[in-house]
Amino acid sequence: MAKIDITPPEDGTDLSEWIGGPPLIAVPGNDKEDSDYRLGSREYAWHRHARGQLLCVETGLIQIRTPCGAWVLPPHRAGWIPPGVPHRVRVSGALTGWSLLLNPDWSRTLSPQAQVVAITELMRAAVRRAVTWTDYSSWRPEQERIAAVLLDELRQAPQQALCLPIPEHPRIAELARRLLTEPAGKHALADCADAAAMSPRTLRRHILAHTGMRFGQWRQQALLIRGMEMLARGVAVTAVSDELGYASPSNFIAMFRRAFGDSPARFFARQEPN
Repeated sequence: MAKIDITPPEDGTDLSEWIGGPPLIAVPGNDKEDSDYRLGSREYAWHRHARGQLLCVETGLIQIRTPCGAWVLPPHRAGWIPPGVPHRVRVSGALTGWSLLLNPDWSRTLSPQAQVVAITELMRAAVRRAVTWTDYSSWRPEQERIAAVLLDELRQAPQQALCLPIPEHPRIAELARRLLTEPAGKHALADCADAAAMSPRTLRRHILAHTGMRFGQWRQQALLIRGMEMLARGVAVTAVSDELGYASPSNFIAMFRRAFGDSPARFFARQEPN
């Protein structure tokens, strides 16, 4: 049995700030007031952790913002946030899920950038076992082996294209915030350029240079993330389409199908746990 050098804190210290103890801590999530990983529907203001964090929900949706981008997490995808990265989290209708907390040494073996990854069946089964480990003062050999499998799965997990890159340019960052949080209004290139106080050509050049995406792709990705968040809260497709400025619900559904290979109704139905 492997001994851990530091006894877990007993003063209510957040486990995500505790770099002693086991290199991997698995925390189950729910909407109870005393939950270490509180879900439901709420927002967490800008913060950072000493440990790396992998977030996953089984229902609902999570939206993560960092200074470099915005990520959306449908059920059974996981969001990786490296140690020390400032981030803001919005949870929408999530009732159950989990979080893995990795110490800095283990975190350095993963991506230095925030990202969304797919969850494999093996990873899901290993997490179900890991959340039962509540004695942080020692690890049995089988726990070490399961934790090593989890880390291997995370290293190999395929990335998911559920990110909106946000350039450091303050006016473009503000434009991204508006697209992600406000009703559609005017989202044409000329209107967005006016809002960013630059010419359409300059806005297109900035977006392409700093995100690798054409303006239309970048704008659509922002609206897709916004639409996913609304759908996860139970907003009807017709209302989502209207708020995002689509000419009809069928246009929004076609865009959603191109991105995810299914209609919104079928996509969210597939995410329900068995």
